[in-house]
Amino acid sequence: MNSYRPPCTQRRALLLALGGSVLLQGCGSLGWIGLGRNKHPNPPTELAKTAPQAVQIRTLWTTRIGKGQDGRTLSLRPAIADNRVYAADHGGTVVALHAGDGRRIWERDKRRMPFSGGPDVAGEWLAVGASNGQVLLLSTQDGRERWRTQLGSEVLSVPRIIGDLVVVHTIDNSIYGLDLADGGERWRFGYRAPTLTLRGSSSPSAGPDGILVGVSNGRLVYLEPERGVPLWEVVVSPPRGRTELERIADINTDPVVVGDRVFVASYNGDLAAVDIASGAVLWRRELSAHAGLAATAEALYITDSDDQLWAADPIDGAGRWRQDDLRYRRLTAPVVVGNALAVGDFEGYVHWVSPRDGRLLGRARIGRAAVASTPVVAGQTLYVQLENGTVAALQATSARPETIPEAPSAAETALSGGQR
Repeated sequence: MNSYRPPCTQRRALLLALGGSVLLQGCGSLGWIGLGRNKHPNPPTELAKTAPQAVQIRTLWTTRIGKGQDGRTLSLRPAIADNRVYAADHGGTVVALHAGDGRRIWERDKRRMPFSGGPDVAGEWLAVGASNGQVLLLSTQDGRERWRTQLGSEVLSVPRIIGDLVVVHTIDNSIYGLDLADGGERWRFGYRAPTLTLRGSSSPSAGPDGILVGVSNGRLVYLEPERGVPLWEVVVSPPRGRTELERIADINTDPVVVGDRVFVASYNGDLAAVDIASGAVLWRRELSAHAGLAATAEALYITDSDDQLWAADPIDGAGRWRQDDLRYRRLTAPVVVGNALAVGDFEGYVHWVSPRDGRLLGRARIGRAAVASTPVVAGQTLYVQLENGTVAALQATSARPETIPEAPSAAETALSGGQR
């Protein structure tokens, strides 16, 4: 198979200025300027009229949270803890819902606070970020505000509660460590933002001894939590290409930790495995992604920049299968739910996919708005948030159980580009 280089960078049309940088909308969400009304260079793949029937999907409940994302590209997604679902919208609404039936436990209106990232929940607190650069810490018991802190730029990632810190990655490539007790800035670490960058930020992830964050220019950094200094940093995908568009190598996917490895993917770049102890890149495979990936000890699952799903071996990155029946449907990152995968699309559908071979197993439509962010899994239940503020809980049953693959067969497709 020839090296895979998605045409998405050649199709961008919408630019947003911020400071000295230019932010580019995610490829699938662009309006196509100058191509004529209702035309699209890569139209979304149409779904089969008859949905696959290998799994039966049941909607447990749906509810509406405010007005949703107000047409913006944000990082609002549900958070699950202690049989509660926490969610926020761009108009300033934060709610706690019962995970079993969706009934409201409490709701807070934060006076039109433009929430844009989160929430994240740990213990008795939840953290949420806003487009105006503010971060709020609220009580999980009743939504009472403990503190709010003003940062220097928009928050387009999920603020993570890690130990006694709230760690926030802002869109100007700064990473903040805020004190969980009072919101005070304990440390700040930053990189200069490149001229062109995707609109969005990788959310921090907790490692064994530090904090992992993907930043622009294809870098992954592992920060020591007390002072915010790098334990190591590595270039996962060096910028390459002749134009500024081609050289975008942002890591907008959240790092995923499995054992002693972290997996990460970059736009216009690579899927890679990095040893957490040393920062050494164990392998790279050429694959462009910005929606995200899921990982288990047995397999990696990735949504690429053309909305194809891939499965790969976590040991060496060798490919197992590719699913392209959902191409250009603005897919979310995949998640593992039970013995299957699930992924959302731009028309409000959630698709169940076989982790064995990528076969479509079934689908359910939550609403007509796009699935806004990666679904969240708790037990056998999938929680989904749409761009219009709809939150739903789904479960699937199958007469033919699927299993996570243990090893690729000789006939399975390898990821393009090879190990480098």
